[in-house]
Amino acid sequence: MDVILLRHGETEWSRDGRHTGLTDLPLTQRGEEQARALGRVVRGRAFALALSSPARRARETARLAGLSAVETDPHLWEWDYGGYEGITTPEIRATRPGWYLWRDGVVPGDAAHPGESVTHVGERADKVIARIRAAADDDVVLVSHGHFLRVLAARWLGLPAGDGRFFRLDTGTYSALGFEHGEPAVLRWNAPVP
Repeated sequence: MDVILLRHGETEWSRDGRHTGLTDLPLTQRGEEQARALGRVVRGRAFALALSSPARRARETARLAGLSAVETDPHLWEWDYGGYEGITTPEIRATRPGWYLWRDGVVPGDAAHPGESVTHVGERADKVIARIRAAADDDVVLVSHGHFLRVLAARWLGLPAGDGRFFRLDTGTYSALGFEHGEPAVLRWNAPVP
């Protein structure tokens, strides 16, 4: 089984380095081009399960990549950044010098977007992994977000959710998780479309 991970294409906020959790932004023109290019990775493959984040940018990426019968799964949403939604790391560091998401977390937002801990994001990733493993031994494709997919990769390997910090992931790239000799492995990471 291969688990193909597609990070959605570029949005205005991802381009500008703004934390984009639950804000539902469309793809930029470049993001649409990246999404179409991802079609070369999934074209002609049969997937036992095709899941997307409910976010518009993920659903658009799935559609433009040519995936059909994609189910949205709320567990695939990006990290809820709470009060840091829409803010860049340099802006945050102006008031919290040395701040690092993976170590320091987020500040609470409003009632609708209170923010999440890395542990909570890891719990969501674990639910997705359980669903993948229960679905089939055939290939699976997930269309989601940078920080979430990094956490998912760490949890796939049995690592703490915070170890997702070691897996940089750019927009419009693909990765693959699977097994080597029966043990969870990263098969490919942050790969540009060939």
